[in-house]
Amino acid sequence: MRPRNRLTVAAGVIMSVGLVVAAAPAATAAPSPATRSTTGHNALLHQYAADTWRSFAALVDPATGLVADNIGGGLDPADRSAYTSPTNIGAYLWSTVVARETRLIPADEARARIAQTLATLARLEIHEASGMYYNWYHPSTGAKLTTWPADGSTLHPFLSSVDNGWIATALTIVKDQVPELAAPADALLRRMDFGYYYNPAERQIRGGFWAEPPPGCSVAGNYRGGPDVYYTCHHYGAFNTEPRIASYLGIAAGQIPPQHYFGMWRTFPPEGCDWSWSEQRAVGKWRTYLGVRLFEGAYRYRGMQLVPTWGGSMFEALMVPLFVPEEQWGKDSWAINHPTYVRAQIEHGLREAGYGYWGFSPSNNPAGGYREYGVDPIGMDAGGYSSDQERTTVDYGYGECRPAQPLPTAYGQGVVTPHASFLALRYAEDDALRNLANLRRDFDAYGPGGFYDAVNVTSGQVSKRYLALDQGMVMAALGNALAQDLLRKPFSEGAMKQRVAPLMRMEQFSLPRPETP
Repeated sequence: MRPRNRLTVAAGVIMSVGLVVAAAPAATAAPSPATRSTTGHNALLHQYAADTWRSFAALVDPATGLVADNIGGGLDPADRSAYTSPTNIGAYLWSTVVARETRLIPADEARARIAQTLATLARLEIHEASGMYYNWYHPSTGAKLTTWPADGSTLHPFLSSVDNGWIATALTIVKDQVPELAAPADALLRRMDFGYYYNPAERQIRGGFWAEPPPGCSVAGNYRGGPDVYYTCHHYGAFNTEPRIASYLGIAAGQIPPQHYFGMWRTFPPEGCDWSWSEQRAVGKWRTYLGVRLFEGAYRYRGMQLVPTWGGSMFEALMVPLFVPEEQWGKDSWAINHPTYVRAQIEHGLREAGYGYWGFSPSNNPAGGYREYGVDPIGMDAGGYSSDQERTTVDYGYGECRPAQPLPTAYGQGVVTPHASFLALRYAEDDALRNLANLRRDFDAYGPGGFYDAVNVTSGQVSKRYLALDQGMVMAALGNALAQDLLRKPFSEGAMKQRVAPLMRMEQFSLPRPETP
């Protein structure tokens, strides 16, 4: 069975309908309070990093320097998947930088690993006009996949905006953190044009495009004026989702106008019944930024108020700030929303659903396959990403447009993924480490490559595989905690600071102001 593109699935797809070797020297600056850990915590985090890195060492193909998408829990090279993506490759690159900086591998080994991967990236088939990578390659050969390895079914090669956002993120990190390899990393970056995805009529980016007409829905055109490509019929319209990394990179590069930042929905407007299919009627007010009128909406959940994601999952909200210092620049927006979002996930897992554990995000399904998990009420999609196998959801109604339904009397078999706790580490360190310790104590959830991908905390069933994307989020969070925001440094200065930070500084989410001590 072919896995769905896990980044595209969780990204907030909204249709637009006329309105969708020695380590390098450590930095001398003091870590921010959000990343400062106790000595005891540091030892534990370093252990987690060492074990997680072991999974990457097993995932990578020694002939190409490309990582497989996933590998079995025993880390047997014969159990690697026969496909990889730009996101997976990016996760390996930034994880290698983390491994060097935390002294898990010597600097010369890190350089050799990264150099090999960059050389392979330079020869992969891409869409030449945009400089973008296709979604699936064979990790052993680097060949673009046109048939799915598991069953031989036909693939229609696709160029995803969000996947290319993550490989560009990794190349930016290499350019900044590995001076010896800055030139080849920069050469790959300079050919990538995120303007290819930007629809100025909607002020939103498309999910991606095909170079050739695919079956099903597509829109022929070219926002850069060249030969037609075939865009997805949807845009990424939800703001608090992981495709915003592509938006930030495009704005920073001058390829997408800054007005795009305000062209995405915080929530849908509450007036009338046009949006009554969504999770709940939002509260908030209309504001105008750079000439763009925007509804600054928020959802209410169990005494909290927050800007939702699309599905209610952790990685939608918190993968991007592993790299971009959103809460430092957005004092009236992200600085309030991110910790509130973590509190909402904790509230759901420990109290509303009563699982005893928390952390819900797309992951392997312990029963087989891959699935989106989340906290339904903090996602815009009424169908929601549920936290349990039974897909239990809530329906708060939508005023007079849709009556509320009784709240669930019980939840079923909850599925928790450890990477969600690592994403929360910056905002709730003690809670995150306690949750991880409980998972490790109570379940067979930890193996030679660190935490396995997902745990059914009701039945005890564990998905004993390692996914490059999820392990990459773990390594990024640990690298920031142990090495003074190592992976944020390349994005905290330069074009990102000049062009994106001012947008964050001017915005005010419709959220309660935190009390001053």
